[in-house]
Amino acid sequence: MTRVVVDPLTRIEGHLRIEVEVNNGIITDAWSAGTMARGIEILLKNRDPWDAPYVTSRLCGVCEGVHAIASAQALEDAFDIELTEAGRLMRNVFCAGYYVHDHYVHFYVLSALDYLDIMAIANYKGSDPGLLGIKDKIVGLVVKGDTSPFTPRYEPDAFTVNDPDTVTTLVSHYIKAIEMKAKSQKMLNFITGIQPHPNTVMVGGCVATPSREQLLALRDLWMEQKEFVDNVYLPDVLAVGTGPLFPLAKLAIGATDGNYLAYPLLPQGGSTKTDDISFGGSNHLFKGGVVNASGARGTLSDVAGINVAPVDYSKITESVTSSWYNYPQGSTALHPSVGVTEFNLNKTGAYSYFKSPRYSSKPMEVGPLARGLVNKFPALVDFFKAGGREGVVARHLCRALITKSIVDQGIAWIDRLIELRTAGPLVGMNEKAVPRNAKGFGVWDAPRGALGHWVEIENHRIKNYQMVVPSTWNAGPRDENGVKGPYEQSLIGAPVPDTENPINVVRIIRSFDPCIACGVHVIDGRTGKVKVINLQ
Repeated sequence: MTRVVVDPLTRIEGHLRIEVEVNNGIITDAWSAGTMARGIEILLKNRDPWDAPYVTSRLCGVCEGVHAIASAQALEDAFDIELTEAGRLMRNVFCAGYYVHDHYVHFYVLSALDYLDIMAIANYKGSDPGLLGIKDKIVGLVVKGDTSPFTPRYEPDAFTVNDPDTVTTLVSHYIKAIEMKAKSQKMLNFITGIQPHPNTVMVGGCVATPSREQLLALRDLWMEQKEFVDNVYLPDVLAVGTGPLFPLAKLAIGATDGNYLAYPLLPQGGSTKTDDISFGGSNHLFKGGVVNASGARGTLSDVAGINVAPVDYSKITESVTSSWYNYPQGSTALHPSVGVTEFNLNKTGAYSYFKSPRYSSKPMEVGPLARGLVNKFPALVDFFKAGGREGVVARHLCRALITKSIVDQGIAWIDRLIELRTAGPLVGMNEKAVPRNAKGFGVWDAPRGALGHWVEIENHRIKNYQMVVPSTWNAGPRDENGVKGPYEQSLIGAPVPDTENPINVVRIIRSFDPCIACGVHVIDGRTGKVKVINLQ
């Protein structure tokens, strides 16, 4: 048995432990273990409900804004508050801008290096001055022995892109993506006041009061983001996804068991009925829905013909059978509205701080691929018709397609805000007093997938607060029936010919864009040796 420990995996934040068992070069079993306790729900008990958006946005420094919005929507449901048009638009522009930079940063900075032979840059023979500068820079760093963040790395394999022109171009875009991320943060500050952790998203809307001049400046910066997406990010993803990485796509590497869940995202209209408050409005740019497996894993081919069912939020539960938590005696799974956060670090059989979310008792993959399937993106339909399958490459493709849709639609939202501001001050808030007793929930399809907040208010204070977040849906451990979570499913069958170089393990898990730092353990059932690889 050979155990390989790789730490970290995700290049983001948090703590995740992936353990896989390899037999004859193929992963035959897997375990996903979150090793960081959260406890935010406990902290919120007995607090003023107005505090919740601020506190929950501190869950994460990467996807903080979506927590603030989901929390606000849960409380708006409890308070019975409908957003003003300006409040909805400002939330949309903020979240849309965040999605744009989040997705291209994931592709270039957090994931692309798993597919590139960075040393191929030394063989670049072209004459482009910019690319020659990249070559000289990388070669110079190699000579100095200072090649971070490009190394340490996994050794290239059969799926690695090693064409010098392609690799050099993508590394130049890696650097450009960081520059564009900084511009995006500046752009969003006109609405959020600060990045990360917005201080303008509140229960009832958004308190930002940008001037017309600031909105015009925001629009100019938005158009720079659009240019980067149109001319760099989307073409790069399409080129590698349908080119050198298409063999990976045809093998369905990283596919889960075929159950997908997406929540509605980016409302384009106000609430038309009371139920819309939980979703921030109506007529969402991306619809919510559920896709259930209809065949063997990784065999989906007809995206246009799949059945998409509406989401029934009463069917969501969380199991703690394999988690370091207790539930009341006799309960194995609870709906989040009555969920419990009670730690038990000595629990027999537990191996994760993640709970195990389920929809109709099934694990669901959430995130860009789920959003793409539910909304039947035309380019995704074509990708599957050409022989592509669910898994790693399809997730990257869907992120780029989502980003393109958002960056195009965002212009209309900004222009409407400019129109409203030209007519007078923006009215972004609709406030009400905290009710004595109430319940509410709010959902938002975050960049990494389905995000839900549930709140119960008693005597004007928070009695219970529960969150089911995207990385919990995807990274959750086995449930009370022994059914694996999506990360665990996605690893089964993946090739690991060299247990000292488990590159496909990290490619698969990083394709979900987990918001957690990770350690990966590879168990080889044939040997029993221990190999430790430390990645700084």
